[in-house]
Amino acid sequence: MMSKFADLLLALPRGAKRALALAVDAGLCVGSVWLVFGLRLEHWEFMTVPQIRAVVAAVGIVLPFFVISGMYRAIFRFSGTAAMLALVKSCTAFGLLYLLLFTFIGIAGVPRSVGLSVPLVLFVTTGASRLLARYWLGGKYVRVLNRRSLPQVLIYGAGSAGRQLAAALANSGEVVVRGFIDDASGLRDSTLNGLRIFSASKLPELVNHRGVTDLLLAMPGVGRARRAEIVADIQALKLPLHVRTLPRLADLAQGKVHVRDLHELDIEDLLGRDPVPPDDDLLHRNIRDKVVLVTGAGGSIGSELCRQIVKLEPATLVLVEVSEFALYTIHQELQALAEGTSVRVLPMLASVRDEPRMREIMRTWLPDTIYHAAAYKHVPLVEHNPAEGVRNNVLGTYVTVKVAAECGVNDFVLISTDKAVRPTNVMGASKRLAELVLQGMAQRGGATRFSMVRFGNVLGSSGSVVPLFRAQIKGGGPITLTHADITRYFMTIPEAAQLVIQAGAMAEGGDVFVLDMGAPVRIIDLARRMVELSGLSVKDKLNPDGDIAIVTTGLRPGEKLYEELLIGDNPTETAHPRVMRAREEAIPWDHLMKRMAALEAALGANNVAQIRQLLHELVPGYRAADEIVDWVYLEQAKQAKQALLVANS
Repeated sequence: MMSKFADLLLALPRGAKRALALAVDAGLCVGSVWLVFGLRLEHWEFMTVPQIRAVVAAVGIVLPFFVISGMYRAIFRFSGTAAMLALVKSCTAFGLLYLLLFTFIGIAGVPRSVGLSVPLVLFVTTGASRLLARYWLGGKYVRVLNRRSLPQVLIYGAGSAGRQLAAALANSGEVVVRGFIDDASGLRDSTLNGLRIFSASKLPELVNHRGVTDLLLAMPGVGRARRAEIVADIQALKLPLHVRTLPRLADLAQGKVHVRDLHELDIEDLLGRDPVPPDDDLLHRNIRDKVVLVTGAGGSIGSELCRQIVKLEPATLVLVEVSEFALYTIHQELQALAEGTSVRVLPMLASVRDEPRMREIMRTWLPDTIYHAAAYKHVPLVEHNPAEGVRNNVLGTYVTVKVAAECGVNDFVLISTDKAVRPTNVMGASKRLAELVLQGMAQRGGATRFSMVRFGNVLGSSGSVVPLFRAQIKGGGPITLTHADITRYFMTIPEAAQLVIQAGAMAEGGDVFVLDMGAPVRIIDLARRMVELSGLSVKDKLNPDGDIAIVTTGLRPGEKLYEELLIGDNPTETAHPRVMRAREEAIPWDHLMKRMAALEAALGANNVAQIRQLLHELVPGYRAADEIVDWVYLEQAKQAKQALLVANS
């Protein structure tokens, strides 16, 4: 009861608290006079005329002194040394005037001792009241102040997950849960576990007038499309509201939830793309109880392919990776995933360009299925190192394809990219040429089914804009992007890996599969949404006082504004709704091999101009940048120019 009464007092407006303190001090004046009169006259009377005179004088003199000394400016905090000093000064000034009035001058009916006793008693009682307030309310007041400094959160969703989240956060002490948001008509304006349920239309009032700072989405059963609608509606309100999402339900059930467990909104929540349930037959067809080999096993796509493959229980999974650290990391993770199963996970340090090593590995384990994910994929890096990019992406693919055919591999799947379509950079051209190598091998016939799967950007891969933007927002900005109009296709890594496996299982030979990436996304719109859903505002000409600026740095060498997935316009459907089959033109194998020999010679000499020329001949639609930006080429040209100047001087 006393605790609730204290909470009510602390919840009063500041003006009401001051009025209450004034009333208490006036009451102490009345009590002090009555006590002094009773002790002096040795009988108790209440509010006689002399007492009324003494009370009026006490209240009229002491309260102005209290006000002037600032004792009502911070009522519940003002109870330390400074407060007691102010009380001493006020009571001393009051005592002198009261002593002069009732002791030295005298008032009829009022004992002269009252002039001395009332100030002393009032000092003791008011001092005791401050100490009591500090003892009783001080700790609670500090807690109230601390609560006000904590994030004030609403939970979107008053279902089971929302209730569990509220209960877990109530115990964490890291946020203050102010209520729920739920548009179910039967729940609106009701209470749940002492917290009120509001409709989404109340969000502006709750943010602008009640100090709500964070919104936590607790709707694990809602599809991504509906979640994206909710996020878009929230964003349209233009509120300084940090939107985050629910942690894992297992953590909720164990009561382990802390604020650090709450996630920023996943980009797939913003895109609103619901994954299609995988086809189990397609997933298992080329993997279960078979020997599977993955090149580039430590990369973004390769590692996720390996995770998916282990779950499908192959007999053996062979990891081929040139990076020791990446191989060690993924091998440790996969061993933990495979624990308790009969799956063998074998780490092989190897470069796909090393033909003897690749032949040794494949002849030893005779893989049934190969997923070729090894490639250099960063457009600017490959543009500045074109020979190495082509050597790895084209010759590495050729070596792996050639050895796979020799060893009788049943299925070979190349991981390709949308940048292979009408490429404007060396990386895209090299990936299209790698596709042409597979198409040429398929034309030759043989036991191996060659196919390739082409898709766009995957979220969370190395170099992805999403973690980069998050880091830039956390650091206070600015967000950097290369062009305001740049657009990209996006897909999650797990969905991409599952679709790659399913597409490869549908191969007939020479297939170019294209994944349905949904609608392309303007990167600047993505950046704005990420800023606003972090509870911040974009700083621009219309809002110069915003939090995070977005700056454009100019397109990098070889970078395209828009990506495409098809060269032709003739895709056909497959058994999977998110996988299409494209019919792309191929190059006759003999002609391809002649030009590949010339390309290999140009790579050996690092003849960048000839490399670009051969890529133009082999890859229809390749539009190279005007200038060569290979670092070695540029430095050699600079040194040659300097040498010429020295020779002519």
